[in-house]
Amino acid sequence: MENALATTGGVPAATAPASSGFANPLTQIGGIMKNPAVKRSLPMIFIVGLVLSAALAWMALATPPQRVLFPQLPDSDKQAVVDALGAAKITSHVDDSGGITVAEDDYHRARILLAGQGLPKAAPGGYAILDQLPMGVSRAVEGERLRQARETELAKSIGEIESVADARVHLAMPESSVFVRDNAQPSASVIVRLEPGRSLTQAQVRSIVNLVASSVPGMKADQVTIIDQMGALLSKPTDGSEGSTLSDERIDYQRRIEDKYRAQLNTLLTPLLGANNFSAEIQADVDLDQSQATRESYDKQGVVRAEQGNWQGNTPGETTPGGIPGALSNTPPAASTLATATPGPAGATVQPGTAPGATPPVKTSENFNRAYDLGKEVSVTRAAPGSIRRLSVAVLLREPEGAKPRTPAEIQQINDLVKAAVGYNQQRQDTVTVISRKFSPEATATDVARPWYDADWVPLAARNGTALVIALLVLFMGVRPMVKAINEKRKADAAAETARIAAAEAAQQAALAAPAEAEPVSMAMLETATGYDDRVGLVRGFTRDNPTRAALAIRDMIQSDAKQ
Repeated sequence: MENALATTGGVPAATAPASSGFANPLTQIGGIMKNPAVKRSLPMIFIVGLVLSAALAWMALATPPQRVLFPQLPDSDKQAVVDALGAAKITSHVDDSGGITVAEDDYHRARILLAGQGLPKAAPGGYAILDQLPMGVSRAVEGERLRQARETELAKSIGEIESVADARVHLAMPESSVFVRDNAQPSASVIVRLEPGRSLTQAQVRSIVNLVASSVPGMKADQVTIIDQMGALLSKPTDGSEGSTLSDERIDYQRRIEDKYRAQLNTLLTPLLGANNFSAEIQADVDLDQSQATRESYDKQGVVRAEQGNWQGNTPGETTPGGIPGALSNTPPAASTLATATPGPAGATVQPGTAPGATPPVKTSENFNRAYDLGKEVSVTRAAPGSIRRLSVAVLLREPEGAKPRTPAEIQQINDLVKAAVGYNQQRQDTVTVISRKFSPEATATDVARPWYDADWVPLAARNGTALVIALLVLFMGVRPMVKAINEKRKADAAAETARIAAAEAAQQAALAAPAEAEPVSMAMLETATGYDDRVGLVRGFTRDNPTRAALAIRDMIQSDAKQ
């Protein structure tokens, strides 16, 4: 027993490496890896790790892209939204910032579903804030609540615009003062969060500015500031002059006129030439100046409006009256006789009170006051802006591939159609140019077909294909070589064991075939044997050579065990 204990090292020899193993984890791990059981399990552990890695890669690549449904919500509304989406079998996640995300394909369906259920419910909408006012609050609190209600309603109205995801409005409304110099104008700040890849046009920005300015009493449009989620200023600051605003309006008006004529040309030429077989550009010189003229004119020869006066005159051949004045004043006049009127000279003027045909009296003096009216004409002319001064139209026709070129007669017909469509006016010096040429291959390919890599199914196919390729690589480059190596190792071990057994059987048969030639085993050989197998072999040989002594030794061992 002492020799056996010394050979194996005993208990003290086993405790020393254990203590050193705890002191050095790498040494302990190395010892564990040298264990035969662990060595046999390493291939299986490696295969399981590869399968798990492939599964994780598949899950990471096969998951559709996520889209934020609500960026910030209270916990109560967040739980209600998650439960509603789960009931509708829509997978949702909560990201690190606390927002709820869903798959991009389920985004609109989730919004419609939650809107139908009235979720989220935490933020009261608009003027519903005023319904929650307790009785007896101060005037300042009422003003703040009213301002908050206006901000909420304006944010909802701005959020209805197509490119705007949501918006926030901040109103600065100073207190009114009885002193005019102390009165400050209200102002507003608007921050909008746009949809991914979308932007606001200048017309939409002006619409938001006018919406906010019209919703607050006393606010002007230049007091509204608009920025986006990236911090970019969208509203243009004004310096009080209307030059920039008028320039933008003129450019927009000119663009609308050109777009109108371009749409008319597209409607006219598309049925005749086909889509993407022509290109039309229009330059309109629009008169945007507004003029006003007033004109007054008078007639040189006036018209008598009123006349007042008298005149004196004598009849030719009349005797001077005589006698006592007033003696025969009441005597009736003599009987009159009818006489033929003698026409007077042409152009003679008959004085008032003169009988027809009688000799007109000779005017000796006159005194008249006459009032004349002069002719007056007032003309006011206002020329409205928007008239076209000159119109230039250029149309490029595409020559058909492999066909005869267009004849001048055909081009002239198309030219006449274009003139009729745009309202050609020679007095304005309008120009219309139509030519026919071959288009470049790049423009033709771009217009005819959309590149295949821009299709909607390409990202999904690439994501699933990548996950499938990774799984196949793990299977064929990791799992398959490992399984093949394990099978080869098993076959090699089985062949080695078979060869060892065959060699042992051959040695035993050789020993049995020539027992006389074997060297007899002595006690000295037993004592000098070092290995366990060598000692067992020598004991077998000693028992074969000395069966009597072996039987006596066994008897003595049995008797000694019985005595103990």
